[in-house]
Amino acid sequence: MSLLTEARIRASKPKEKPYKLRDGRGLYLLVNPTGARLWRLRFRQPGRESMVSLGAYPDVSLKLARERREETRKAIASGVDPAAQRRAERAGHENTFQAIALEWLEKRKFAPKTLKKAQWTLNDLLFPHIGSRPIASITAPDMLRVLRPIEERGKHETAHRTKQRASKVFRYAIATGRAERDPTADLRGALAPLVVTNRAAITDPKEVGGLLRTIDGYVGQPSTEFALKLAPYVFARPIELRAAEWPEFDLEKAEWRIPAARMKMKELLIVPLSNQALEILRKLQHHTGSGRYLFPGLRTPTRPISENTLNAALRRLGYSKDQMTTHGFRAMASTLLNEQGWHPDVIELQLAHAERNEVRAAYNRAQRLDDRRKMMQAWADYLDRLRVGGKVIALTRTHAAGTGRCS
Repeated sequence: MSLLTEARIRASKPKEKPYKLRDGRGLYLLVNPTGARLWRLRFRQPGRESMVSLGAYPDVSLKLARERREETRKAIASGVDPAAQRRAERAGHENTFQAIALEWLEKRKFAPKTLKKAQWTLNDLLFPHIGSRPIASITAPDMLRVLRPIEERGKHETAHRTKQRASKVFRYAIATGRAERDPTADLRGALAPLVVTNRAAITDPKEVGGLLRTIDGYVGQPSTEFALKLAPYVFARPIELRAAEWPEFDLEKAEWRIPAARMKMKELLIVPLSNQALEILRKLQHHTGSGRYLFPGLRTPTRPISENTLNAALRRLGYSKDQMTTHGFRAMASTLLNEQGWHPDVIELQLAHAERNEVRAAYNRAQRLDDRRKMMQAWADYLDRLRVGGKVIALTRTHAAGTGRCS
């Protein structure tokens, strides 16, 4: 059998079925129908025959393939099983922090903006330092060496968020049997604590009444006026409110169905509409009902108004950014509904927060729509009482109060 030459390899053409060009001592080039040309080495060990890949041509030349053949045969002679060694190397690569982090990321349902932030954290802050490390070998000091330089640059929130994202990858590795513990748990107190700044919101009932009366006196574009008037009754996220579309509303059923594609958690949300919210919407129909958006922009009606538009309106009404923001209507509702004794699960479900507890998440899948309808109407009635400045009567209590959150 004649040995291979570079000229013969270059002249080889793919056929209907794979075929081999042999070079001797177990080395051959496998030519696939796709045109790929792959180096293979067959060798015999006690009781069996095995095969190992030596790379692809032309990245691995004939000369380099022969050198790898000789190295592999020497390893075999010393008792090493090259096939088993390659399997172990592949397994090691699959268990690196980077491989597991990318697998975890692929399974998440992140909004595009959140996904972009997560990718940046992984690619720029974590992978260059621990990406190639087997995840089970990473220790708390290893993580601190990654986080400390971020903190020293004054990026305290970034350091904490990086730690949180790394922790989620470690917990995923534990759940899938590729790590035994999360080393970030040992970093408690190692980073400087964050100073949390809550979004500005009015939560004092008397001040809420004053805010509602002030909004009633707003004079401006219908989109801005009606968005401000509707916001307290539905307490949706600003982006969900601003980009609301008329086809999402069923005024007969008194429902606003926000599609999953527009939701932060990528799940459909049904917002029960109170009588007060329906009255606002029917008035708004005379202004924008013939278009797509409830609140179209003044200059570009094919796009909704911006969050800056609503926040600027609040500033014109005399409320500073430290007093009230558009997002503050959510915090207002969360705080006062919890204080009035509404069940935290019902409040959280209406706020469309992610349910961390799987048992409670399963329980809430029914969406407790009847409870939320009662709550939303009671909330609207409560706001009306605050608006007229009369005696503040508590909302109908249902269950023991709990602590809510707003994001």
